Amino acid sequence: MMTNLFSVFDPCTGNLSLNWMSTMIFCFMLPYKYWLTPSKPMMISKMMLSVLKTEIKMIMPYKGILLIMLSLFSLILINNLMGLVPYVFTSSSHLIFSLTMALPLWMAFMIYGWFNKPNSMFTHLVPLGTPTMLTPFMVLIETVSNLIRPGSLAVRLTANMIAGHLLMSLLGGSSSMMIMVSTMIIFVILMLFELAVSTIQAYVFMTLSTLYSSEI
Repeated sequence: MMTNLFSVFDPCTGNLSLNWMSTMIFCFMLPYKYWLTPSKPMMISKMMLSVLKTEIKMIMPYKGILLIMLSLFSLILINNLMGLVPYVFTSSSHLIFSLTMALPLWMAFMIYGWFNKPNSMFTHLVPLGTPTMLTPFMVLIETVSNLIRPGSLAVRLTANMIAGHLLMSLLGGSSSMMIMVSTMIIFVILMLFELAVSTIQAYVFMTLSTLYSSEI
C-alpha cells in the first residue's frame, strides 16, 4: 500500500520517462495569441504580477530583483497548479526541483554580500541590543539559521505539495458507493484547498527569497 501510495511521486516510470517535461509543458500548451493579443487570462496575470511588484518594491527597494522574483513566482505557481491536473507529474513535490531554485539564489546572495558588503553581513550576525555575554551565542544561532535557509525554503514547498497529494491518493482508494459520494464532496473541498495552497506556497517562496536578499 505504501509503495503504491508514494509511487505517484516517482519521477522514473519506465525506460523513457518524460515526467520532468511537465515542468515546462504549460509554456508549450499556451497559444501564441496569448502572448500577442490581450486576453482575460493575460489581464489577470498582469494584475496579479503588478500587485506582487508593489509588494516586492516595499521589501526590496533596489532594482534588479523584480524580474527574478516574479519569474520564480510564475514558475512555481504554474508547476503547482499543473500538478493538480490528473496524470501530470508534480515536479514541485521533489526536493531536487525546489533546491535547484533555493540553493543558487541563497549562494548568490551570500557571495555578493560577503564580497561586497562584509560589514553589513557581520552586522546581521549580532542583532541590535544583544548583551555582550550573549554575543557569541547569537553569532552561532544566526549563522546556523542562515545556513538552513535554502533547506527550509525547499522543504516547505515540497512538504506542502506532498501532503495534499497523499491525502487525495488515500481518499481515492475507497470502493464503497456511499463512501465514494462523500469522498467526491471531500475531493472538491480538498481541490479548492490545494488551489489556495499552490498559490500561497509560490507567494511564500518568492516573499522569503526577497526578504533574504533585502538583508544584504
